[in-house]
Amino acid sequence: MGRGKIEIKRIENTTTRQVTFSKRRTGLLKKTNELSVLCDAEIGLIIFSSTGKLFQYCSQPYRMDQIIEKYKRCAGKRIMGEHDHQIHHREEMFHDMAMLRQESIRLEYGIQRYLGADMKCLKYDDLTKLEEELEISLAKIRNRQNELVQQQMENLRRKERILEEENINLSNWDHRAMMEENKGVEEHLMDQFPYFEDQPGSSFLQLAAPVLSPYLQLGQPNVQDYFNPRDPDQP
Repeated sequence: MGRGKIEIKRIENTTTRQVTFSKRRTGLLKKTNELSVLCDAEIGLIIFSSTGKLFQYCSQPYRMDQIIEKYKRCAGKRIMGEHDHQIHHREEMFHDMAMLRQESIRLEYGIQRYLGADMKCLKYDDLTKLEEELEISLAKIRNRQNELVQQQMENLRRKERILEEENINLSNWDHRAMMEENKGVEEHLMDQFPYFEDQPGSSFLQLAAPVLSPYLQLGQPNVQDYFNPRDPDQP
């Protein structure tokens, strides 16, 4: 009983796919060699596996590049080699440079028009469009200026509030320091004169002043006795 026909589609199982590729590749190379020998055919076969590995067959005594060159002549196609790729890359670079140069010139002309230079070649419609664009740009600039001014004013207000709070804190601190200093002086005087603790502050200072005894006042010498001495002979 012969084998049944299988459906031609991609094999999903990786192991099965690799085994099938190896078997059919071997059979393909064998059939290619038989065709080349039996029919004296010039065959060039190139195979790349799914992993990128290269397999090739070339009819003897030819080389692969000879068969490819013959293919290009017969098919009228041009397959670029390394030198051709370099030339193509150089041409692309020159094209890109030319495009960039034109874009740079266009932008430079646009900047000159915005600055009011080289406007003789502009038509009325072009000048109107340029005026509208300048007005739009000017409106954006003014809006940005107003935003910056508002930010600066808000920062100044914030700094002013901070300075006011610091000033109030310093004033409160000075007042508390002065009160504590006066309290310390009063406590020191209370310690020096404990018998005046019940007196108010004003009377306390009056009583604390030195008081001379009346006996000491009577015992002081009379100044007139020095300037007008009495005669001892007078009664």
